[in-house]
Amino acid sequence: MKFRTRSSAIIGTLCLVTSLALATASAEEPADAPVQQASASLTEVARAQGPTAGAAGPDDTVWIAERAGTVKVLDDSGLGEPVLDISDETTTDGERGLLGVAFDKTFAHFYISYTDLEGTSTIDEFAVEGGQLQPETRRTVLTQTQPYANHNGGDIKFGPDGYLYIAFGDGGSGGDPHGNGQKLDTLLGKLLRIDPSGGDPYAIPADNPFVDDANAKDEIWAYGLRNPWRFSFDAGTGDLLIGDVGQSDWEEIDWAPADSEGGENYGWASMEGTHPFRGGTEPANHVPPVYEYDRTGLGCSVTGGFVYRGDALPDLRGSYVFSDYCDGTLRTLQIENGEVTGVGDLGVSGGEVISFVEGGDGELYVLGSNGVVSRVDPA
Repeated sequence: MKFRTRSSAIIGTLCLVTSLALATASAEEPADAPVQQASASLTEVARAQGPTAGAAGPDDTVWIAERAGTVKVLDDSGLGEPVLDISDETTTDGERGLLGVAFDKTFAHFYISYTDLEGTSTIDEFAVEGGQLQPETRRTVLTQTQPYANHNGGDIKFGPDGYLYIAFGDGGSGGDPHGNGQKLDTLLGKLLRIDPSGGDPYAIPADNPFVDDANAKDEIWAYGLRNPWRFSFDAGTGDLLIGDVGQSDWEEIDWAPADSEGGENYGWASMEGTHPFRGGTEPANHVPPVYEYDRTGLGCSVTGGFVYRGDALPDLRGSYVFSDYCDGTLRTLQIENGEVTGVGDLGVSGGEVISFVEGGDGELYVLGSNGVVSRVDPA
């Protein structure tokens, strides 16, 4: 999660995410990328206590995670009572808490990503029957100790391939003091890919990129990440997009095609975006961001979003929607074959945007640090 002020400290008690795109003049936009004209509105649908993440659930519901450790279900009546409460098992100091939730493709299992009372990143699984969690089936799938209270990452998603992807930050502090981003013998600073149903506690997909490297962790799918607070898969193409929070100067969005074989090195901490970090040398296998912007304007921390695939806003379909914790404007990118072909915004601000959620119908929800859960609607 990303908590920090523009001076890089923590942004208040709900500062979970520090994020992305800001004033148009400060973004590194391709010179030939036209500005997209689009507009939308935000409709408040509920209020939560420190919402951090969400996932499309069974029966057209949306499940919302609250940082302190509760999960609530959003339906036409609003947010219900908690269906899960682990508030006595987690802590909200630093950038910790309940940070991610996900369902598998058949809604047979529900996964949570949180930091326990010791600050250890933990992925737990629950069976689901008839749309209801089965608490007695809870089991821990994966854990990762965290040396500091920030840069936990914590987002989880199932990819089009049916495997669970897990994003971990570099371990925290500042400047990646342990060099975790470029090390392959740690899960920190990585995007992981595992099969939670294929083993005890999980299996490693045979085609993960480092399974034949004795010096690398088999779980790693991609590396060189600082704090990948939010990532997503395009529901239309399967492409991967990662919003990786920068250190001091540059925010970035990374992209990989659906047919990627993994192993991408996104550069941290040798690089911050396309720029050498503190005298670093660009790795030979560096995959530069598809988009970056600096912090000379209002932005301070990217909040990655989703490629819109809903029906309510036809003109927006196919655009990647994201924001920035400090700026709050809902911004858009058109990406074709790994190149940005259009940039723009939706003319609306979500405030301090913590996260986006994609409903089962492809419509998008915005989670604000003030607790407001909004749906992106036509203007």
